[in-house]
Amino acid sequence: MKRILLFILILLTLNVASQNKKIRILSSKISTFDEKRWPGATILIGNVKVAHEGATLDCKRALLYREQNIFKAIGEVVIEQGDSIIQYSDFANYDANTKIAKSWGNVEVNDKEMKLTTDTLYFDRTEQKLFYPAKGTIRDKKNTLKSDRGTYYLENKKFTAQTQVNVVNPDNELNSDHLDYYTNTNLAYVYGPSTIFNFKDSTKVYAEKGFFDTNTDISYFVKNAKLFLKDRTVAADSLYYDKRKGFASANNRIKIIDTVQKMVIKGNYAEIFELKDSMFIVKKPVAISIMEKDSLYMHGDTILVTGKKDNRVVRTFHHVKIFKTNLQGKCDSIHSNQAIGLTRMFKNPILWSGKSQITGDSIQFTTHKETNKLDSLRVLQNAFVIENDSLDPRNFNQIKGRDIFGKFEDNDLRVLLVKGNAESLYYNRNEETFKLETITKEIASDIEFLLENNEVIQTKYFKKSEGKTYPPSDFPKEEAKFSGFLWREDEQPKVMEDIFKRDKTITKASPTKVKPNQEVEKAKAQLLKENNKRKLEQTEEEEE
Repeated sequence: MKRILLFILILLTLNVASQNKKIRILSSKISTFDEKRWPGATILIGNVKVAHEGATLDCKRALLYREQNIFKAIGEVVIEQGDSIIQYSDFANYDANTKIAKSWGNVEVNDKEMKLTTDTLYFDRTEQKLFYPAKGTIRDKKNTLKSDRGTYYLENKKFTAQTQVNVVNPDNELNSDHLDYYTNTNLAYVYGPSTIFNFKDSTKVYAEKGFFDTNTDISYFVKNAKLFLKDRTVAADSLYYDKRKGFASANNRIKIIDTVQKMVIKGNYAEIFELKDSMFIVKKPVAISIMEKDSLYMHGDTILVTGKKDNRVVRTFHHVKIFKTNLQGKCDSIHSNQAIGLTRMFKNPILWSGKSQITGDSIQFTTHKETNKLDSLRVLQNAFVIENDSLDPRNFNQIKGRDIFGKFEDNDLRVLLVKGNAESLYYNRNEETFKLETITKEIASDIEFLLENNEVIQTKYFKKSEGKTYPPSDFPKEEAKFSGFLWREDEQPKVMEDIFKRDKTITKASPTKVKPNQEVEKAKAQLLKENNKRKLEQTEEEEE
């Protein structure tokens, strides 16, 4: 008997549960049937309202299929789910078994965070998500989002959009193939090719993975990230950009292209200060000046760039090396003023041009502002040029004087003028047999050398005071090297990759080695110093 009562109780419980899952009619002016046209359907007309598991549906007319538990609504359809969502459309079909509603015709959905409009919409009440298969628009307090198809998750206010996604506000426009957008936070997470365009100054960011905060205009990207500024393009493995502060930081495989100065800077960490027209690059930085048929590579511990495009200065600090096919160099630091095309090398500078080694207290060279070709060379104080005799490495041709001035043609050194206390020592060989015939030592006020293919082809002496030519056997060995002679071939970068090598021996003029974790802080301090100096100079100019 107890078993029979228990069985009856279970049947009653199942029947009640089944009744709870059925669509309930709350109101209707007319309820009728037409088995010929709509077999199995209850026809509801006028102020129709039904309910199902916490949701209500209003419309003008409807068909209710009680057995199938399906409701078809026509005209001014309104679906409400508690206080979380309200939906409007011209038509709707609701399957109470799957709890999925399909609405079409002027569909509009509202919740506390957004308004969604589309032509066709699927509402899955079990998963609590809305899906439109073709063209929809979401508007919230901050942005307007459009896409060819998309899904909105009600619980976490997340909108997932795919195919031609467009997010617009008064400041920016974001275009993407795939993104997640949160209407309660206004954050956008992109997972495909995406571009953010700023309306105020036309700056642009491209990436394929990352996020963008539309409230603060802060973005962070980690795949194929590129920042397009007015006259620079920044590419990196990862990129952080605060548009309002005009600040960006980039990590790993950085490539900064200066479209005005025809220069590329590479490195593994950089900070860009857009509003101050300045930036620094550390961790194997290299600046590449693009020249006709060749490029000049410059590397140091830190590269600092300041100034607007018409008055830009590039500073490279510590363990500096430069490489070009026909010109290499080394020093502690380099100052390059791109506005006037002047580059100055400081602290124990040295240049190699062809077979010649050039040293002095200060070395400067200029480039033509328009063509970016090498134009002139100045070696000031204690100028010294040494050239090894290729047929006998024990012999060295030498030029020494107070200053040396050089002239380039098509990026090749063609003229050298030694000014003041000029001395020269040359090993003269037969042009046909290359046998050493004589050794000439000359002293003059000034000496001019004409070069071709980086070799001296003509020598001209001014106010010659004395000189002597020796047979090789009579040349005094103690005069084979001028005072201050130092051959530094081992330090010469023979290929571009050599600029990243640290020399085993460090000269007295070289600075103390900087630890990697100090590079960024030292670069920031130097940048602040340069910006303060520039600000002071501008103030003084305004007062004058």
